[in-house]
Amino acid sequence: MLKYDARGYLTYWNEEGKIRVFSGIQPTGELHIGNLLGAISNWVTFLDEYECFFCIVDHHATTIPYEPKYMPERIFDAAIANIAAGLDPERCTIFVQSEVPEHTELAWMLGTVTLFGDLTRMTQFKQKSRQMKENVNVGLFTYPVLQAADILLYKASAVPVGEDQVQHIELAREIARNFNSRFGQVFPECQAYLSEAKRILGLDGVNKMSKSLGNTIGILESPESIWKKLGPAKTDERRKRRTDPGIPEDCNIFMSYHRYFSPKEDLDWVRKGCTTASIGCLECKENLFHNMEKVLAPIRINAAKLRSQPEYVHEVLNKGAQKAKKIAQEVIKEVREAMGLKRKANPDSLSKNKN
Repeated sequence: MLKYDARGYLTYWNEEGKIRVFSGIQPTGELHIGNLLGAISNWVTFLDEYECFFCIVDHHATTIPYEPKYMPERIFDAAIANIAAGLDPERCTIFVQSEVPEHTELAWMLGTVTLFGDLTRMTQFKQKSRQMKENVNVGLFTYPVLQAADILLYKASAVPVGEDQVQHIELAREIARNFNSRFGQVFPECQAYLSEAKRILGLDGVNKMSKSLGNTIGILESPESIWKKLGPAKTDERRKRRTDPGIPEDCNIFMSYHRYFSPKEDLDWVRKGCTTASIGCLECKENLFHNMEKVLAPIRINAAKLRSQPEYVHEVLNKGAQKAKKIAQEVIKEVREAMGLKRKANPDSLSKNKN
C-alpha cells in the first residue's frame, strides 16, 4: 500500500504493515571492514522491524574492468561474507541482481523519465571518469538509473547506504516522482538511511577504504595479516615521538576504527593516553587489534562453516532470487500497464475506440 508518511513522503507498506528495505553490495573482491561498518552492520539493525532485501549487485560490478572467470567466485564469496556477518536468511532476502532480469528491464523504463542533466551532475560519475579515463563507459553514466531500478522494483522506501551514495538515492526519489507524475502513482519516494559510520577512511588516512587503493582490512583476513597492516597505518601526525601528545579526533586509527570497534572504557583510555602522551601509538593499535578480533573472529568462524556448506549458500541465493522475482514480476506488470505497454486482446476494439 502506498500512502504518505508523517514526513510527507509517499511510502510503501507491505501486507504486514512493514516498510521495505533494499540495499546492495558489489562483488568486487574481498569485503572489507569499511563494508562491514558502513553497510552490513547497519543492515542487520533493520532485520526485525522491516521487510529486507539485500542484493549482490553484479551488474553494477561490470562497469569496471574485471576477469569474467573470477566473477562467480566473487559473487559466492560476497554471499558468504554477508551471511557470516549477520544477514540471517531466515529474516531477510538475499539474492543476486543478474538472476532477476526485471532489474534491467525497469532500468530502461526509468531511463525514459530520467533527465540527462541530472545524470551529468552525479559526483560519483565525475570521480570515476577521472579515475578511469580510458574506460568511461555508458554503464558508469547510467549506473544511478539501474540503482534506482534496484530500489523501486521492490517498492523499497528505506535504503541504508553510505554517505557517498546519498546523491544517488535522492536521484532515485526524483525518478520515482517523475514516473508517478507522468504515469500515475506506482513508486514510493525512497529515503537514504545512513549508518553511524558514514565514511570509513582506509589505512592511509586519506582516501575512503577501497581495495583498488590497497588501503583495506578484509572482513575475513587473518589476524596476522591484520596486525601487519595496522603497524604502518597512519596516525595523528603530531605524534612523531611517544612523548608527543596528540589529538584523537585528528587520528584515523581512533576516528575510523576505535570509534566503532572499541567499548567506551577503551575509548576513554585511548583519548586520555593520547592527549597526555602516556601511551604510544603501538599500545593504541594493540588495543584496537584485540577489540577488532572480538568482532571479526566470529565472522571468520561463520564464514569457514558456510564455505564447507556450499549447497546451503546456493540454496539461500536460489530462494532469495525466487522471492525477489515474484515481487519484481508483479511490479513490472504494474509498470507496463501504467506506461501503456500492454497489447490489447482485441485489435478491433482499439480501432473503434480510436475512431
